[in-house]
Amino acid sequence: MSTFPKVAWIGLGIMGSPMSENLVKAGYQVTGYTLEQAKLDRLTAAGGTAAGSVAEAVRDADVVVTMVPASPQVEAVAYGPDGILENARPGTLLIDMSSITPQTSVDLAAAGREKGIRVLDAPVSGGEAGAIEAVLSIMVGGEQADFDEARPLFETLGRTVVLCGPHGSGQTVKAANQLIVAVNIQACAEAVVFLERSGVDLKAALDVLNGGLAGSTVLTRKKHNFLARDFAPGFRIDLHHKDMGIVTDAARTVGAALPVGAVVAQLVASLRAQGDGGLDHSALLRAVERLSGTAA
Repeated sequence: MSTFPKVAWIGLGIMGSPMSENLVKAGYQVTGYTLEQAKLDRLTAAGGTAAGSVAEAVRDADVVVTMVPASPQVEAVAYGPDGILENARPGTLLIDMSSITPQTSVDLAAAGREKGIRVLDAPVSGGEAGAIEAVLSIMVGGEQADFDEARPLFETLGRTVVLCGPHGSGQTVKAANQLIVAVNIQACAEAVVFLERSGVDLKAALDVLNGGLAGSTVLTRKKHNFLARDFAPGFRIDLHHKDMGIVTDAARTVGAALPVGAVVAQLVASLRAQGDGGLDHSALLRAVERLSGTAA
């Protein structure tokens, strides 16, 4: 018998599927639930178990992990008669790895406490590639003891695992992460258009830039997207639009000015309004090309 805790995994999307599969490979018993049958079939093919509902998935779990798009989806699976809080056993550890508002995480932790369910907010950074390779950065909010208990699971999924503070802190750090990533992608996109307009060998230029102070994980991960104009979604513009709304709203609440971030948030919103919401966030290049009169 496995000595690992039994895991219920709710949400098997671009990130959730490879993450749950990495737990299965490591020896965890994983029962998953999502709305798409194909994703459930993928989990069972990997050695996991499919459940027919949230309630069924969490009933016998020691740990419940949620990985869904936004706050409304977290609330939908957590609350109500068929939700996690009503059907998980007291003492269960609920780890929400979605990217949501800090306040949603604080409220969920309070609601969980009333049911005897411990909660961590643990959003991730690294995109689909990081999920597949199990090298995610995981930023956690909650109690130290719960974090310590969850650490082996986190270390199966990621390379950098940090407790950032009390409930909601993980989401606050994730919001800052998404701000940095969006601004970085925008800067890279502007550089690409500038370099191409100047007649420079783009691949050579990006290689040398990435070897110096201008280098970044963003440029390493997205260089191919820029060169090939390949915008198949690793992290969709729709989701980054949601995240930029979270960071700008949270910054307004605490009185922090985000002058560059506010501009980039509008550029992300405009790209989405032009029908590119389903593309990877590296498609910010398309917006710069349109402004420069070079869009295909």
